[in-house]
Order: sequence, then C-alpha cells, then structure tokens
Amino acid sequence: MIRRFCSFNVTASSSTITSTTKKKRLVFLGSPQVSASVLDALFNASAAPDSLFEITAIVTQPPSGRDRGRKVMPSPVAQHALDRGFPSDLIFTPVKAGEEAFLFNFKSLEPELCVTAAYGNILPTKFLNIPSKGTVNIHPSLLPLYRGAAPVQRALQDGVKETGVSLAYTVRKLDAGPVIACERVTIDDQIKAPDLLDLLFDLGSKLLIRELPSIFDGSANGIAEEQDDSKATLAPKITPEESWLSFDEDAQVLHNKVRAFAGWPGTRARLKVIDPSNGESSIIELKIITTRIYGGLRSQDIEANDVLFTKGSLAIPCGGGTALEVLEIQLPGKRAVNAASFWNGLRGQMLKKL
Repeated sequence: MIRRFCSFNVTASSSTITSTTKKKRLVFLGSPQVSASVLDALFNASAAPDSLFEITAIVTQPPSGRDRGRKVMPSPVAQHALDRGFPSDLIFTPVKAGEEAFLFNFKSLEPELCVTAAYGNILPTKFLNIPSKGTVNIHPSLLPLYRGAAPVQRALQDGVKETGVSLAYTVRKLDAGPVIACERVTIDDQIKAPDLLDLLFDLGSKLLIRELPSIFDGSANGIAEEQDDSKATLAPKITPEESWLSFDEDAQVLHNKVRAFAGWPGTRARLKVIDPSNGESSIIELKIITTRIYGGLRSQDIEANDVLFTKGSLAIPCGGGTALEVLEIQLPGKRAVNAASFWNGLRGQMLKKL
C-alpha cells in the first residue's frame, strides 16, 4: 500500500507555545466508530505540553437503538468521550444542528475552530458562521471526487486503484470547500470498506494534527485550494435495496460491490438448492461476505447456471463469461462460514444460480 502526502501549505506555522498562551477552543463533531478514532487523536494531541488547543465541546448524534435488543445507547463518539473522562454536560446531541437552543449554547462556548469527521448532520449557515477560524472536515476521498455520504463505498464499487483523504473547509455546498491538504493511497483489489474507512480516518487524523497550527494562525485559509467543480463526482448514500447481487453482471462488478458494501448493508444473493435424489428444489438467501475473481473458468467446465465447489470456494458463473469465487458466506440467522463448511452442509445437494 503506497501513501503520498500532498499539502497546499508550504510550511506549517511554527509558533512557539508558552505556558501563558491561552489555548484555542476546538469543538469536535462526529458520531460513528471511525470518528471516535479521530477524537482519540485530538484528545492525545491536546494533552501534549505544547498543545495549541483544547477540546471545548463535542457534538454527536443523539443516542439510538444500535444493538439487537434496540437498547438506546450513546453514539460511539459520545461513549468514547465519556470513557476518556470528558464532561457529559459538554457533549451535545441535537437532532439537527440548526436547533435554536443548541446554537445558543454552542455560541456561548465561543469556539474558534470546529472539526467534523462523519458527523452525519447538515451544518446550516448559522452554525458555520460561529467558529472564528471556520469548520474543517476530514473527508475520506480525494476531493472533488466522491462528494457525499458514502465516498469509500462508492470508490470501491467503482474499482478504483487509488483513493485518499482530504482535509477541507466546510461550506454550505456539499463537500465543496477549499482543500487544505490531502493524502493519496494506492489500494489492492481485496480491501473492504470497513478496513479502508479505518485506514483513511487514521491518516486523516494525522493530517489534521499536522495542519492545525496553520489552520489556527489563519495561513491555511489563504493557501487552501479551491475545488474544480467540473471534476466533481458524487457518492450518494447506500440503500438496502442495492445489496442484492445479480449474477448476470460481470464478476468484477460483483466483487467490487461485495467489498464496497461489506459491513453495511452487506451483499445478498439467492441460489437454488436441488436434491438430486428426488429433484425437489428450494431457494436460499445468502449473505456474500468475501469473494475474488475466479480465473479458472472454461466454457466446457461448467454449465451456464451450475455452481461449482473447487479449491475450497464456490465458483458462480457470471455475465460476460466471467465467474465469481465466493470464499465466505452467511445464512440468515447463522454465523459466517467458509465455503467448504457451507458446501459440506449441503450434504450432496446441488446449487444453481437463478
């Protein structure tokens, strides 16, 4: 995996911090687990003796039912903040960031900078006007590519070989603010969305800490590069309906989708199970967990709809004469198993694609 750093700031500010310097007030906004990793990096950086800033408040999504029992729980960011001993009265959970009561309390904190990382809420102009140094966002793509809610998933779905993370100022237009810095990453064709998200937000955390001095002293604002809107692409939110696989599509398209939708919503498929002793058949639904492109398929080896078990995996014929190799599968209500365990469970029954 190759990483390349790019920054539009030639040199970061090297202002000397003295013990009498008042620390800058930073507010963090984020919600899921990847955001918690960014918050952890900020906590650690703020605790350094020469730190420029302190975390004044945290804004996150309201508690929600996240486990199978639908027990109402704080967001991963809120929980991480509490675990680190952050005051609960400084953790704000507005349903919308434009709520008047929230904005009143937020403004009273006199924040100088806001940092967002997968917060999950639209920030209105009334909010963006409050922090004196603006709001910056860690966005897991090379802006202006993949603006929107699902940049990592859509990039993997497209089969990109290179992606990255951008640190950009937040404006009202979606992910369209000037870019302060970015880091490029070359990826292989097996990495899945959850792992890539972790990687990019980890790199984004380091990028943020590196650029904070220039953001606080204002020099980043003058050097940040405007995005070229003509090159922008969108990364719309994923829907559960997209999770179904159609084996009429090329195997590469399906493999990319499995990687992109790993975690949530996952990818699902239907196959026909046939009992050769009596010819009876049934349809099963599977969650496809791990795949790769099958390179050993020849037209004389397999009928159009047959699913083969070969070398520890299922080989499913796909569009254009290609085949998808399925390595890991999950039946509804069951744990994920490898293809060999699944095949053994069929007890001699045959599989066909629909």
